[in-house]
Amino acid sequence: MGLLDILLGRSKPAPPDLDQLFALPSAAVTLQAAAGFTPTGQGAVCFATVEGAAFEQTHREVQALLDADADRTGAPVELTQDAYGYSWLVSHRAPDQLPDLVNDLHAVNSAMEVNGFGPQLL
Repeated sequence: MGLLDILLGRSKPAPPDLDQLFALPSAAVTLQAAAGFTPTGQGAVCFATVEGAAFEQTHREVQALLDADADRTGAPVELTQDAYGYSWLVSHRAPDQLPDLVNDLHAVNSAMEVNGFGPQLL
């Protein structure tokens, strides 16, 4: 970041810390005990819409990686778009498989980041 960026109030976005996802299963236990919240078995990765062959290849890699899991219920990952133009890769698991869901989301995030789509992750 240069001096001009500081003077104009521009800042760099914080880099993603994907390892924070692994705190979710223990937090879910606390939330269930304290407030009665229960996991739904769904999780998603949101990113700015990307088009092109590179993204399609990344999506196929993620799909193949998550298809290999035999314990999965239903479609491994579905790609949807919302009304605001953002894309969502949604993973479905049984509600009692929260650690597996977290691993899925981490794998999707890592694959997106490794293939150059890290800045589009939200």
